[in-house]
Formats: sequence, structure tokens, C-alpha cells
Amino acid sequence: MNLRRLLAVPDWANAVRVLAGGAQLDRPLRTVRATLDPGHLPAPGELVLVAGPVSATDWRIDALLRRSADAGGAGVLLPGLAPLTGTRLLADRLGMPLLVTEADPLELLVTARLHLAEPDLDQAQLVMATQRALGDRPQSPEDVVTVLRDLLRSPVALLDDRGRPFAGELADARLVRVDEPVAQRIDLDDGVLLAHPALRPRPGLWVAAALKGTAAARAEIVPPALAVAAGAVQRWLLANRLELERDARSRAALLGDLLRLDAEPGADLRRRVADAGWRLGGWHIGLRIGASSTVDTVARTREVVRALGAEDTVIVEHGEGWTGWLTLDQEPTAARVRKLAARLRAAHQGLGRTLGTHMGVGRPHPRPEGLATTIAEATDAARLAATRPEAGHFLHVDQLGMAQLLLEWTRTDTFEPAARALVAPLRQAPGDLVRTLAAYLDAESSLAETAAVLGVHRNTVAARIARVEQLLDVDLGRRDERLALHLACRIVTMGD
Repeated sequence: MNLRRLLAVPDWANAVRVLAGGAQLDRPLRTVRATLDPGHLPAPGELVLVAGPVSATDWRIDALLRRSADAGGAGVLLPGLAPLTGTRLLADRLGMPLLVTEADPLELLVTARLHLAEPDLDQAQLVMATQRALGDRPQSPEDVVTVLRDLLRSPVALLDDRGRPFAGELADARLVRVDEPVAQRIDLDDGVLLAHPALRPRPGLWVAAALKGTAAARAEIVPPALAVAAGAVQRWLLANRLELERDARSRAALLGDLLRLDAEPGADLRRRVADAGWRLGGWHIGLRIGASSTVDTVARTREVVRALGAEDTVIVEHGEGWTGWLTLDQEPTAARVRKLAARLRAAHQGLGRTLGTHMGVGRPHPRPEGLATTIAEATDAARLAATRPEAGHFLHVDQLGMAQLLLEWTRTDTFEPAARALVAPLRQAPGDLVRTLAAYLDAESSLAETAAVLGVHRNTVAARIARVEQLLDVDLGRRDERLALHLACRIVTMGD
């Protein structure tokens, strides 16, 4: 044991200050001895605790520091006084830790000797305190982090499978090797980072703590407490997963009953809808978010809800993805529908940073029977959006209609070769010009929206469009040329 670890013990950490010699706190500590006589002769590895009253100007303090340094002592602890500057300078020069306390020196002596006699006592007390605080009942990740942070007096966080904190804060979280599911100790410039995996039921979940300063001396005793906290997180995950799955099944069953509705809903169905917090009246705008079969829709629902970020939106796990809708009191104007569609497009783009999906949006329809209609439209639009990367895998049903009829006309043996010949100069040039042009025309010549879909700067889009006009010798301000190029890009990208 060393002095730094003793100073991390709660009773000492709250009562003892280091006045000088702080660079030598790692000296071996073998015993703590109380004395009333500042003329005491220290032994190697001994921390001298002066229990009797001494004056800040007492020359014997300087003499005691010198004798401790000569004997290889661990330090000197004085009661309730701040020695003169000269004494502190002497302690720094000798490399001898000089401590001061306002607490009862004899109580500190008892605590120190207990920890010296029983090296595992601090660890056992920490584990027991963690277990008592967390208990056997599931507690949220935020509660687990708070309990552990208060016990360790250090930053604590719960990390996801990408090493990002989702409960608590931890500046050094990125250092945890999340692809190695074993307990980790990582040395920092000013301390130690400890991490323990919570393997079930969600691999890649971590409990991590950064011990810095004097707290780093407890690095050997903290891992079992992290393991207890990891167990508490696992209990919460299991309980929460069961609750989420039960709620998901209930919501999916209720949605199925609504979609099969062919008459006025009965009292029981209206009651279930009210209990779920859904509305049947008003005007509904359906949306469908499709995902791959490997996506855990139950676990990712909260992420989808956060991305959409609106209290007026209902989201239900449904098949391979999510079905949802917005409910408005009055029939929305065309401008408001476009604004809502733009908001949903932006939300889908944000969701795309962590989850590969495609989204379709239906038209507004009133009353319960209109809910099934708009969801059916959104589902059709989502199915088409899955095949349209140039549209950002997002489609509003109003973008279909006549364009779909024209597209059917273009699916001929004569049109496809002509389309490929028309855009051939773009395919041979750098800069993904065909996709850029298709996205630009889908966005009704909006540079900002095209840039958002492609994930590039609007100046990049402007430069590419200017290059397109130069290569094809066309004017995109002319409607007929825009239409021809729009259809050509669509048939070429679909063929590819």
C-alpha cells in the first residue's frame, strides 16, 4: 500500500489535505504511528501522525521532516495547522509528503491501520456499498451511473457498442476497446480508465469509470464494483426488453385491428386506442420506414422516435421496420403537407447516419378509415424508395402519379438505349454526375435539398450541375430538356 491509496479512502479523502511533497505520494506505506512528541524517530515506510498540539513555527516540525526523509519514511501528518512557507518548501525539497487535518487524528489512525492490516477491506466495503445502493430491483442506466459516480467520486458512464456514452459523461470513453468484451484497464496521463462489459442481453455495452488524481490509487479495488454495476445494468436491460416486447406486441396488434377496420370502430377498439394515446379523428398522414431483416426493431424504436422528434407522431414496430402517422386537427394545406414531408425527409437523413432505412409518406386522409389508406400509400412509397438512392431512399406519394405513368412508357426497348446515349458523357466524367443530376431534378432544382440528399456541400452540387450543362450542351432552365433528362436518368439508374 502507498500513501496515495490511503488518501483515496473516504475517511481520509474528506479530512486530509496535502500541503507539500505531493509528488512523492507513491512511497511505500508500511505503518502509521501516532506520537505526542515531534522529536519522534520515524521508521522506514512510517507515516508519522502528530497527535499533540504543535505551533506552526515549531522548529521540531522541520527536524521531523528531515528525520523522516533520512529514515525513508512515508510522510508527516500535522493536526489543524498550516506550517510556515519555509517548512512547506523544505518538505518539497526533501520529497517528503506533508499533510494536515482538522479531524481527530486518532480516528484517522484507526482507519489507516484497518486498511493496512486488511488490504481488501476497502474493496469489500465498496462492493457491499454498491450492492446495497443498487439492490436487486432493476434500476435505469442513469440511476446506476449516479450511484457508482457518488461512491467512486469520479466520472462514470454507460457506453454503447460504439463507445459513446448514453448515460453519464466520460471524456476518455473513446479509449475503451469495445470490440474486446473483457474487463479493461487503460492508463491515462493523469489517472486510470476502467471498463467492464455488460454482455447480456446486449453485447458491446460497457460500464466505465475514469479515476484521476488521488482516486487513481483505488484502481485495484474498483473493478469488482464495476462488475456489480454491470450486473445491475443487465437486470434492467432484461426487464426493459420484456416490457418493450410486450408493449410492441400490443401496439402491433392494435395497429393490425385498425388497418383491417372496414366499419365504425367499436367501443372496445376505441378504448384500446385511447389507452395507447392514439387519435382516430382528424386527418392522418401515414409513414412507413423499412429496414433490413437483421435490424432489431424493438431495440431501435427509441432511436427512430428520437430521430423523428415530434410528439404528434405515432411509431409502431411493424414487420421489417416501423409504421407510423401524424394526426392533424384540420385538413392540411398543400404547403403544410410539403413542410411536413420536408421535416420527415430531414429526420430520415438524420436516422440514416446510424441505421440504413427507406421511408415513404402518404397523403392526408380523414377519420379511422383514412388511416389505413394513408398507411397503404406510405407503404407503397417506401417500397419504391428502397430502389431510389438518388432520392435519398425517401419518397412522398405526391412525387409519384404522372411521373410513374411516364416511367412505364420509358420501359421500352427503344427508350433505354436512347437514354443511355443521352447521359453517356456524364457517365464517363468524374463526380457521379448522373446521380447528382437525378437528385437535382427530383429536388425540383433545389441546390440545398440536393446537397442534403447527396451529403455534399451545395457549392459542389452547383459546380456539378454547371459541368452537366456544359457536357450535354443543355439548358436545365427549359422544361422539355429537364423532363427528358429526368426520365433518362431515372431509367439509367434503375437499369444499373
